[in-house]
Amino acid sequence: MAHKVQVAIIGAGSAGLSALRRVKERTDDYVMVDPGPLGTKCARVGCMPSKALICVANDFHRRHVFERQGIRGGDRLRADISAVMRHVRVLRDRFAGAMAETTRRLAGDRLVMAHATLLGPNRIRAGQQEIEADRIIIATGSRPRVPENWRSLGDCILTSDTIFEQPDLPRRIAVIGLGPVGLELGQALSRLGLEIVAFSVRPNIAAIADEQVNESALQAFSEEFPVHTGFAVDLQQDSGGLLVRHPAMSTPVDAALVAVGAAPNLDGLGIENLGVPLDERGLPPYDPRTAQIADLPVYIAGDATGCRPILHEALDEGFIAGYNGSTQETHCFGRRTRLPLVFSDPQIAKVGMDRRQMVQRQVEFVTGGADFADQSRAELELHNRGLLHIYADRESARLLGAEMVCPDAEHLGHLLALAMQNHMTVFDLLQMPFYHPTAEEALRTALRDAAQQLSPEIVPELSLCGSAPEPPLC
Repeated sequence: MAHKVQVAIIGAGSAGLSALRRVKERTDDYVMVDPGPLGTKCARVGCMPSKALICVANDFHRRHVFERQGIRGGDRLRADISAVMRHVRVLRDRFAGAMAETTRRLAGDRLVMAHATLLGPNRIRAGQQEIEADRIIIATGSRPRVPENWRSLGDCILTSDTIFEQPDLPRRIAVIGLGPVGLELGQALSRLGLEIVAFSVRPNIAAIADEQVNESALQAFSEEFPVHTGFAVDLQQDSGGLLVRHPAMSTPVDAALVAVGAAPNLDGLGIENLGVPLDERGLPPYDPRTAQIADLPVYIAGDATGCRPILHEALDEGFIAGYNGSTQETHCFGRRTRLPLVFSDPQIAKVGMDRRQMVQRQVEFVTGGADFADQSRAELELHNRGLLHIYADRESARLLGAEMVCPDAEHLGHLLALAMQNHMTVFDLLQMPFYHPTAEEALRTALRDAAQQLSPEIVPELSLCGSAPEPPLC
């Protein structure tokens, strides 16, 4: 006889834990199923270890400007890669251990460490036991995608799941894929002194849709390591390493970091037993506002959806799934302004709609720009490269989106996301104080550029803070 509960949560990652917190507000009749290891993807193999590695790499890379700043002896510094990797793992283990303990505390004795299989929309198998549930929440996460014909290449293939476990790293590494993972890790490894060559099948990196911003990004990264875009590559075994075959070249390397996207962890879950059609990726239909799969008592959240593989999105989706998975009525939730970030140098951010989306939707918009080549704060810190573009509705001046590759993009992105979420206009944001010298002054430059392109009829009567006559210093 099956054990019966109100809610079964499959997956104890960020989305699953977020769902669990909502479920526990309404019932203690739940079960959480996860095969382990506990600790969330972010803490174990994602956000946290990658940022630790990036921090070390950027600190070491800074030695290249020491002579210009009057600091001598930087040429004698060296990076001990094995020691760097140990440092990263120490920090990683601290964060992952804390999240594992949080999981055990939240789930208590209702945590089942086993692989789950869906037997239907109200029934799962967890290890050797069957569980009947009024509602099921799927939060199984994702894993790095590796093409089938590359899986036989063994230890020469690295992914974000395996790279932080390496006691040392080979000296020649190809990076395949230039999304956030490929860019962040590829640049970090290059800055630590490894020979990196990067490839992307897409001409635009990090999903940048604005061609000018993309060109600025390509120029910045190409100054540090070779970047080849627009063509697929193949990998072959070659005398103890790999041969990367590109239409224009063949490059021998010791290993390849494959960063070509993530695959939702739905295979082997029995998703086909839900009785709903699956798309070409094996994903079921679901509503991102409710997290509900079709009209079933089944909800899906986090990376398992295949849509928004970002931590704060996973937390939001877990909230929605947990709320609707523990109530009788299904509620729709508005989603936050989109804010993907890449922690490269310069950083990359996209906020709201990108240029391609607005063109596809036939939105009439203006573009305000700021070039960081002569931006005063960036020049002071010797980080003066990059480009910021903001997009505003031509009729209302409302901010719609932004794309940027520039210093402090993470902070500019947050500021713009707040403005867009509150339906602010170019003129609303221009009334904000802009301290000197800061990166935010570049945002003022872009806002003023956009304002000059708008019809005079929609320019409001400005107060002092919106009409101060001095030109921006940068």
